[in-house]
Amino acid sequence: MSLGQLHYTSAPPGPDGSGFRFTALTPGLPQSVLREAEQLIGYEPPRNAPSRPSAAELEAFPRSFSYSELSDGSRLLARTVYTGADYSGRWGNFHAHAVHLAPGRQLPDGALPVSAWESPVWATATPAEGAPAALAALPPSSGLDRDGLIAFAASREPWLAAVFTDLQRQAEDDTAPQIVLVEPDSADVARWVVLASTVLPRPAAHRLTFTTYTRRPHLAGQRIIGVLPDDAHGLAGSGRRYRVHDCTVPPAADGPEPSPWAVAAARIWSAGAVELFPHAHRLPGEPFTAGPVSALALCAGIDLPSPHRTAAARWACEHPAELEERELDGLVQTLAASRREAVPVAETAALADLFARVGAGLRPETAAPLAARLLTAAVRSPEPVRPPERGALTDAVARQLAAELGPELRAGIADASDGFARPLRLLRVAGLLAVECADLVPPLAHRLASALLADPSAYGGELHETLTDRPDLHTALLRELDTAAAAGPASVTVLLERAPVPLESVEALPYLRMCGWKARGRSGGGDRNGELRAVLEAARVSVFAHPPLLRIAFRLVWGSTAPTPQEARYVLAETGPDVHRAAETWPFLVTAAFNGPPGDPQADELAHELLAAFAKELRPHDRAALLLLEFARDLRAGGAPPGWVDRILGLRSTADPVNPPVLEHVGGRLARRLLTGPGAGRELDDLIRSGDADLCAAYERAAQEDSVRDQLQRDPHYFAARFVDWNRHPQAGGAWSEVRGALLDGVLRPAARALSAEDLAAVEAALSQRGARHAEDFRAWNRPGALGRLGLRFGGREGRTGKVAPRRRGSRDGGA
Repeated sequence: MSLGQLHYTSAPPGPDGSGFRFTALTPGLPQSVLREAEQLIGYEPPRNAPSRPSAAELEAFPRSFSYSELSDGSRLLARTVYTGADYSGRWGNFHAHAVHLAPGRQLPDGALPVSAWESPVWATATPAEGAPAALAALPPSSGLDRDGLIAFAASREPWLAAVFTDLQRQAEDDTAPQIVLVEPDSADVARWVVLASTVLPRPAAHRLTFTTYTRRPHLAGQRIIGVLPDDAHGLAGSGRRYRVHDCTVPPAADGPEPSPWAVAAARIWSAGAVELFPHAHRLPGEPFTAGPVSALALCAGIDLPSPHRTAAARWACEHPAELEERELDGLVQTLAASRREAVPVAETAALADLFARVGAGLRPETAAPLAARLLTAAVRSPEPVRPPERGALTDAVARQLAAELGPELRAGIADASDGFARPLRLLRVAGLLAVECADLVPPLAHRLASALLADPSAYGGELHETLTDRPDLHTALLRELDTAAAAGPASVTVLLERAPVPLESVEALPYLRMCGWKARGRSGGGDRNGELRAVLEAARVSVFAHPPLLRIAFRLVWGSTAPTPQEARYVLAETGPDVHRAAETWPFLVTAAFNGPPGDPQADELAHELLAAFAKELRPHDRAALLLLEFARDLRAGGAPPGWVDRILGLRSTADPVNPPVLEHVGGRLARRLLTGPGAGRELDDLIRSGDADLCAAYERAAQEDSVRDQLQRDPHYFAARFVDWNRHPQAGGAWSEVRGALLDGVLRPAARALSAEDLAAVEAALSQRGARHAEDFRAWNRPGALGRLGLRFGGREGRTGKVAPRRRGSRDGGA
């Protein structure tokens, strides 16, 4: 490529005039470029410069080396120096030599503009041969050597990160403030530009405009502006436009926080590892993220703050293949070298992830220190840290860690003040390091069981992994749960329903196994006896050898309820009374008999069997209640001896208070026997004379059943028998008077009205067989309008107060 040249100075009169003007130009440069260049290449001597400097003083004047962008997108690289007197002897002359880069062009071979600082090509006078030819290249300066730049960076370490932070802002935002560098030597500003161009990505470095010296910074449009100390005072308080870095005084302690990328770049320059920057620019990732540059710095053994270590580890996790084996080895060694007491949680987590990703491929002597650091963090960090595998440690490192961390591990495992998450993590670490803590496992298992029973959601992946890694804890936890199941199977069952606690064990654990079947087994499909059998089989221990299992099985199958009488009879027959006696489950069977639905013959039979099986165990109260049920069985079978009512009342008195279902059951059985059994008149007389409200009410309920109503319609003899029964003892007070009236009015009269004349005649005939008076009474009772007139004769209907209805004049007294 060709670089058009421009020379500008004060010249004697000629065709183009006199004074300051372009004195030599490469042909073809546009006039617009010349007009803009003329505004950029001027020079004003320093404020305190001598007016008539000597040759030595002249050499010490600052040099203005600038790289500027023109309005058409082209660039101008210029060097302007003070030359003293002009052709006429007047002081104040300068010479500017510049090259023009067309839009989109760079220096040959991709050289950075700042590399041309003090290039031997730059002239301090107009060439005598006239119009200069375009340059093919700009040889670099010999004054910007690597060692000198590293020494300069070390001397400017307090300002490096802040300047680099501002460079980052400029690269990311075109409206960011200009950077003003206050240096007493313009050559140091050029060195700053070299440092900046090195740390920036190559495209950004080529776009970086600068000037190493100006007297009027407020007129400079470059991104980096170099000024002498005397020219920086007017920039104070203009932070929105300028970021001033005065390298002649210490930086302010309360300045803005530098960016992580800038801090890493500053550390690299301070360490003299400038060769890392080109490598960092080639690595994947956003240009100004801290990960790539921090990773390379750490690979080179350069220490960085914790955020950078974290960023480097995260980046290496995402791009492990981008680092050579040597670099990765160096990164891990540097990360592992820090054994600070308080390591931030984020850094530790990043190191754990990095080790999980690349640890298997590291040399043992490289992996062991990082594994040791992670294990140390796992013990001392308040947050969870994933420990490495035991294979990552050498035996020597493992022994050293066990001696160092053993007391802390034991204390942490025994600490019950903050849940069980941390003790679990420490127990795993103790296992890795072979720290003896067998005595601490049972108490931890007890705490763990209590926490899980209180909140099954506390069971998580970390706990599951710990139980897998520590079989001793798994066994101890199952023992605790088995003990808890023997005391409260419901809570253990809920736990096993909601949490996948592994139940595999060589130990018996019968109670826990039963809860496990209940929680995770198939439903019994409504067959609770079958479910009971399956639960007992799940225990893997014979209930005959260990009867208490039956009690827990009962609670698992029936919970807080009782079996039905039929289920209870099945269990009793299958296991026998001895097991129930030893398991103390026979009270469940007694409760089943007492809670059976009224009319259920299974309750009768169960009572009979319980009286035979547990004669010595039954309390008098319960025995009497069971005898009531057994008597109901005798009534149903027709084998009850005379004196039914007295028998029931006597047993009820002993069993008082009697379960309402039992009393309803026995009363119903007695009532049906009185309503259907032949020759029960004397027993009915006993009921009427007893005046017992419960038995009378049971009789009324039974008499109002549909079966009685249907038989009244079908059987004249049955109708006649009930007419005679319900007219017994019309003057009897108490409960019977009320029941008798209700049955005559509410049951018998509707039945009579529904009979045909032929059926009525059959009823009268049946009554005649019992005595003429019964037939006569029925005709009078059944005659329309006769109810009021005959009410007294047939006892009327007592009010609910139990008072007998008053006798009306003209009525006939008589009984059935």
